[in-house]
Formats: sequence, C-alpha cells, structure tokens
Amino acid sequence: MAVGFEDYGPDCDSMRITAFLDIPGQDNLTPLARLEKYAFSDNIFNRQIIARGLLDVFRDFSNNEEDFLTVMEIVVRLSEDAEPTVRTELMEQIPPIAIFLQESRPKFPTAFFEYLMPIVVRYLTDVNNQVRKAGQEALLILLEQDLVAQSDIENKVCPILLDLSAPDSDDEYKVEAVNIICKMASMLSRTTVEHMLLPRFCELCSDGKLFQVRKICAANFGDICNAVGQEATERLLIPKFFELCSDNVWGMRKACAECFMAVSYTTSPEVRRSKLSPLFISLISDTCRWVRQAAFQSLGPFISTFANPSSAGLYIREDGTLSIRPPTQDVNSSSCQPSNNITLMSSSTNATLPSSEQPMEIKPESSTEETSAEVNAKLSVENLKDTQEEGSDHCTNPGEDVSRSSQGDRVAAGVIEVTKDISFPGVNSRLQSAEDVFNTFLYWRPPLPDISHDLELLQFKTEKHKDSCSVPCNNCVASNEIKKVLESLQEHIDDPDVQAQVQVLSAALRAAQFDSVGDCETKKMEESSGKLQNKTISDETAVSDATCSQVMEDTFSSAAGQDNISDQATTSIPKSTDSEEQHRGTKVFLKKEQENNSPFEDDKSKLQDIIPQPLLDQYLSMTDPARAQTVDTEIAKHCAYSLPGVALTLGRQNWHCLKDTYETLASDVQWKVRRTLAFSIHELAVILGDQLTAADLVPIFNGFLKDLDEVRIGVLKHLYDFLKLLHADKRREYLYQLQEFVVTDNSRNWRFRYELAEQLILILELYNPNDVYDYLRHIALTLCSDKVSEVRWISFKLVVAILQKFYANNANALGLNFINELVVRFRHCSKWVGRQAFAFICQAVVEEECMPVDQFVEHLLPSLLSLASDPVPNVRVLLAKALRQTLLEKAYFKSVGNPHLEAAEETILALQSDRDQDVSFFATIKLKQGNVDSTSIEKQS
Repeated sequence: MAVGFEDYGPDCDSMRITAFLDIPGQDNLTPLARLEKYAFSDNIFNRQIIARGLLDVFRDFSNNEEDFLTVMEIVVRLSEDAEPTVRTELMEQIPPIAIFLQESRPKFPTAFFEYLMPIVVRYLTDVNNQVRKAGQEALLILLEQDLVAQSDIENKVCPILLDLSAPDSDDEYKVEAVNIICKMASMLSRTTVEHMLLPRFCELCSDGKLFQVRKICAANFGDICNAVGQEATERLLIPKFFELCSDNVWGMRKACAECFMAVSYTTSPEVRRSKLSPLFISLISDTCRWVRQAAFQSLGPFISTFANPSSAGLYIREDGTLSIRPPTQDVNSSSCQPSNNITLMSSSTNATLPSSEQPMEIKPESSTEETSAEVNAKLSVENLKDTQEEGSDHCTNPGEDVSRSSQGDRVAAGVIEVTKDISFPGVNSRLQSAEDVFNTFLYWRPPLPDISHDLELLQFKTEKHKDSCSVPCNNCVASNEIKKVLESLQEHIDDPDVQAQVQVLSAALRAAQFDSVGDCETKKMEESSGKLQNKTISDETAVSDATCSQVMEDTFSSAAGQDNISDQATTSIPKSTDSEEQHRGTKVFLKKEQENNSPFEDDKSKLQDIIPQPLLDQYLSMTDPARAQTVDTEIAKHCAYSLPGVALTLGRQNWHCLKDTYETLASDVQWKVRRTLAFSIHELAVILGDQLTAADLVPIFNGFLKDLDEVRIGVLKHLYDFLKLLHADKRREYLYQLQEFVVTDNSRNWRFRYELAEQLILILELYNPNDVYDYLRHIALTLCSDKVSEVRWISFKLVVAILQKFYANNANALGLNFINELVVRFRHCSKWVGRQAFAFICQAVVEEECMPVDQFVEHLLPSLLSLASDPVPNVRVLLAKALRQTLLEKAYFKSVGNPHLEAAEETILALQSDRDQDVSFFATIKLKQGNVDSTSIEKQS
C-alpha cells in the first residue's frame, strides 16, 4: 500500500487528496516528491486537486521548515499554471492559508508576504475574468482580516488599482478596479484612502466614457464619504455628488437617492440643510419614476439625519433602545415655542415675492392680554391669539414658503386694527416692523365712506399715489404677484405638488386681502359674507384688486391731513351707527375668514424649525393617493416605516406636524401599512410622552386592537411596552380588552396566543392583585386549556407568575382562591393532559419559590402526591420528575423531622416500583440538570 498524505494530516478533507494519490502502480516516492509530481502533471484534474487541497498540504508539512519552503515554491509555480481553473482553485485557498500562516507566525513570519501576497496582486491583472474575480474576493477577505501589511497596501495594491482605473485603461478592468476601490475603502485607514484613492475616485465620478463606472461610484458614495470623514467629504465629494445627482442616466440619480442618508450623515448640519436638502428635493421631483421612488424611500432616513438629542429630548442607547433625556425646557406642548431671534429665509419656490427677497429678522412679541370686560363673547379669543402667533410665536424655518414668511408682521398688524375697531382698550401690542415707520394701521381714525363702487377711479388713484404709500402698496403688489403665480399654475393643477402650492398661495392671497381691508368695507363684507366660502381663485383676485385700491384711497386721504379726515368722518357717518355696524361686520368677517383660512391654518400647523420645510412637506405628501399612482404603490408603507425616525427628529414639540399624517396612515386600506405602524407604536409613544400618547395614540391603538390578526400581532408583541407608558387609570381601561386577543381570525394561528401569554407575564406588574384576579386570571386559565402544547406550557408559567403576584403583594386570600381553582380545574380534570399540567405547575411553583412553603405543603402538596395513583403513565412520569428533581432538593424537605418529608418519600418509593419503566426510571435516577425544559418534558411524556 502506498504512503499517502494521510500519514501527515488527520483532517477528513485530506482523504480526498489521499484517494487521488493512492492509486495502484505508483513508484516508491516520498510524499513531497509525489506532491510535486501531481502538481505539475499533464492532467488538469490532478493539478486542480492539488490546488484545492493546499491548506491541508501546508498543515502536513508545517513541522519541517525545509519541506514547508519546498511546498511554498510549488505553490508559486502552480500559480503560473496556464489553466485558468487551476489558478482560480489556487486563489480560493489563499485566504485560509493566510489565516493558517498567521496562526503559525512564529515559525514562518514572512512566508505570506514573500510568496502569497505577490500572487494576489498579480491575479488582479490576470487575463481571465474568473481568476481576477477570485483574486479580488481574496484581497477583500485578507483586508477584512487585517492580514495585509500597510506597506503592501500602499506600495503594491493601490498602485495596481490606480493603473487599472486610469483613463486609458481597458473598460472591463476599469469597472472592476473602481468596484474593488469602493469596497476596500472602508477597510483601509482614512489617511490611505484620502491621499491615494480619493483623487482617483473623484475622477471616476466624472468619467464620461462609461456610465457603469459612474454608477458604481454613485452606489458606493456613502461608504467613501464615511471612509474619508466630514472635511474631505464637504471639500471634494459633495461637488461630485451634485454632478452625479444631475447625471443624464437615471440609474445614477437613483443610486444617489438610495445612498443619500449615508452621505448626509458625514456632513455638517449647515451643509446638510443648505446644500443637500435642495438637492434631495430635486431628486424627489425627478422626471424618472424610478428616481422619485428611490428618493421617497430615502426621504425618511434622510430626515432622520437632522435629529438632535438636545432638541428631541431623547437619545438612542448602545443596545438600540430609546431613552428619555431630561429636557432643559418643557417640550410636552404640541405648540411651537417662540425663539429669541428668528430669521425667516425665503424659500426657493415659484411664488417668490419681490417684497420678501431679503431675509427679515423678527423679534418675538409679548402675547396679547385681555383687560377689558367689553370683549364680545361671540368672538373667539383663541382664534385671535392664533392669528397673532403668526407674527410673534414663529414656528417657521428657513425652508418656509415665501408667501407665509412675508406676511407675519402684516397679518399681526391687521389683527391689531381689528381689535381696535372693536374697542379693546386693554389690548397692547408692540409689534412693529422696521420698515413700517408710518402705517395707517398704527393710527386709528373714523372710517371713510364706502367708495368701492367706483373701481376704475380707485385703480387710477392707486397708480397715481403708488410712491407715497409703500407699505399698503406692497400688499397690493403681493396680491397681484400671487394672482399671476396662481394663474400660471392652473395648467398643471392635476399635479399633487402644484395643488399643494395653489393651496398655500390661495391662503396667502386671503391673508393679503385681510391685511388690506379698510373699515368702510366691513358692511359690504357682511352683505356678501355668504359668497366668500365658495370663492374661486379669480373671485379672490378681483376682491384683492378692489381692496388694494381702497387702501390706497385710505392712505391718500390720511396724507391730506388729520383735520380733514376728522371733518369727513363727522359729516359722513354717525359714530354710534358706525360703531354698531362695524362691530357686527367685523364679527361676521372674522367668522368667514376663520372658515376660509382653514387651509392656511392647516399649513401653519405643519411648520417647524428642525428640518427644512420642503422636506417635511414632501414627506407629508407621501400619503396622497396620487403618489401611489405616480411614484410607488407602496409609498405609504415606506412613509409608515420611517415615521418614528421622523418623529424622533422633529421631537414631541412638533408632533402636530405629523399627527394628521399618522392618522391617515393608521386608516390606510392596505393592512401592510397599518401593520407597520402597529409594530412601532410603542416606540412612538416613548417619543411623544404620556400626554400626547393618551391624546393621539391611544385611539389609534384601540383601532389596531380590533384590526386583522396581521395588524394585531404588531400591537401584541409590544403590548407591555405600550401599556407601561400610560397612566394607571388609562391603563386599567384595557383590562377587559385583553380578553379579545384570545380570539383570532384563524384558530390555527397558535403563535398569536403564545405571544399573548408571554406579554401577560410582563403585564402582571402593571396591575394590582385585584385586577389580575378579576381579569387576567380568566385569560390564563383559558390559555392553559389551549389545543397547542406550546401555548399550554407557556401558559403554565403565566399561572405561576400570577400566584407569585398574589403572594408578593400579601394578597393571600386571592392566592388561596386561585389555588383552589387550579386544583378543581387541573387536578380533577377528566383529561390526563390537565392532570399532567397540574404536576408541572406544582413543580414550577417550588422552583420559582413564588409562595410560602407552608402554604404549598398545606394546599398543593396533598393534591400533588395523590397523582401517584393516576392511571396514565405520562402523569406519573411528570410527578416523579417533580418530586425527584425539584421537591426533594429543597432544604425544607431535607430537614430532619419534617412531617411532609415522609409522605414525599413514600410516594417516591411507590413510583420506583411502578409497573411502567419510565416512571420507575425517573423516580430512581436523579438528573444532573435542575431546570426542567417544558418542551422536552412533553416530548418525553
């Protein structure tokens, strides 16, 4: 029998080589000579087998340095084999060989770097595609295991990759090189990547010859940014990212949208807000549907990069759970808090107004205080305060629409005039814009006669006196500009984005009208109030022209002199009659404006200052049914999936921005959307806090409880996490509803009931013993009788936990009643499964020590020992295990003179002589393991 490699290696894999080498008729060669013979055989199969078993060969010859070096030389010669399959087999063995050499480093410290590393580098430029791919995979594994020296990376690997990715390189080599560069960037040091690979990567991003190269760069852009850090990203990579996002090939733009979050993560907040946000908006409005789809899927993750723990009041622990950070100020309120200094930047929209091109700085004003008893009870003071908050308690941010940001002080000024019209002597507002040195709203006078019928004359006067009344004229110009924008948008009214812009601009137009209405117009507004609710855009434009002209006449008259104004007021309208009609007209006008401005108020409720407003607007639009038709049928699911992250970013103080969207998603017709929300509602409750949870999440939670099982399971898996966040009184309302989880749409869905039992074990701590006894006890007993054994075994643990709850809270009477019920239900059960369950419950009670031992021996032990005469062997087997493994191991039963010890020992003796072999076996043998696995117990039984 010839000597084979089995003499040198015990591994099973070497038997394959042995079987090949140990063939009849071979001469008496040494193993090393035989290895060399077959390594260079003319038969390709022989060489493949040798290459495939090189690891075992190295293990066999590692004890002798001379033989080891001979094997290494054979490997080097084998790496030059003309057959690609041999070279591929050899390269696949390089990583495990390198790991083996690393472990044997004291013997061969430089073998890998001198012999094997050059092979890996050479194979990167191999003519065969499969060999190159094997070399690339081997290189990545070696880099991941940190087996390649830094000098080899800089002097051997990187130069080869740079040559392969050069502009004049072969296209196939270039694509492979850029791919390996992107993959290895995360495994190298930041210095190496930044100095050696980053310049070439930037060149490849602009490669105009191969779109495949640019696509690989776009797909891995986030990894490169993470590898080089913030400074290099903002200085070199962001400009290239802009180029890729505007590439002519839609696949590049789609890849950029998919990695947008990773890119944003490595930039500063300023760059993220000022540069990346507008860039992302361009991707969301891309002409290609696939780009828009990828952008909307990345919208939520991108918004999450704006998260700031200091503003959100929460942070994520290392284990991934949310934790509450003590806030520096109260953030429980859903309304925006006024800041000390708010700068409103104009948004890059089509509705840019000339009067709002420059940012304006507005300081917060004190809230209006009511000190007069003459306030009309029918006038809503809350609406008045809300209107003033538009100019003082700003919730806007630099991304807000221009139409809203340009009217904050004007709307507030209009409110001041209205309040003075109604004679609020106690109202005092200090709101005054820097440009309003003179404003008719700040100087009260009796109203002028109604001159609105002569519109042509008033328009002529408007043009004539345009220069002398800059502030009211700005209102007219604003209305005209808004009118032009609205007319231009009518052609694209079917687009959801255009509809949103039209809604905002219409609200801004109404606000401009409200700003421009004079006191002499109130009677006319009262007469035509019934028509205001259904006005079209053209009607609003006509009214705007008329009211602007009226304000011009007002200003011109006031400029003529205060005495002349007083004379006109005295001779034209009696003050008493005017006061009554004006009071009544103003009330009607405010009521109609409240109804007509509801879209504007809705827009205001979506304002915040954490993220750019256009991003939030786009996110909120993901629930629009039109998006599902034009972008992605599952866009609502993506919106629901990322909503907790968006809510965490905005913080609970901005929950009002997401509330309507969340309610829309919760009522979505697709159960997958509701299921997604159900699985995350407990996390959202942590973010919002107990007050907002009780107000906004509890109704939705209640709806999920009555939904499909696919949705209910999401609520059920985190039932304890959600209930523990509620107040005790609110939590108690769910005691009765918990019984509904026992009933499922499909009775075969036993995992649903299993999850319920697991959650109930946790929920016990949230309720007092009386509630547990009245409500949860029935559920536990029902689950104990389930048809599925897995549900029954976990339910037995629930029963033990209930007993522990009673005795831990000194509710001994409840515990005794529960024990009596267990004895009746299980010990005297007609089915042997129930009696077996009673034995397991008693064993678990002793193991967990959930009740005093004197109570156990008095109320449970007699019934347990009586099972020794049970006719079913499975019941007696479990009794034997309970006595031998658990009961007799307790110190109480080991004490001498214990009256209950004798009864237990007698039962054990009886079981040892049982006619069933399994019963006698478990009664005699004391197993080493103390804990009983419920699953194995049932299988054995």
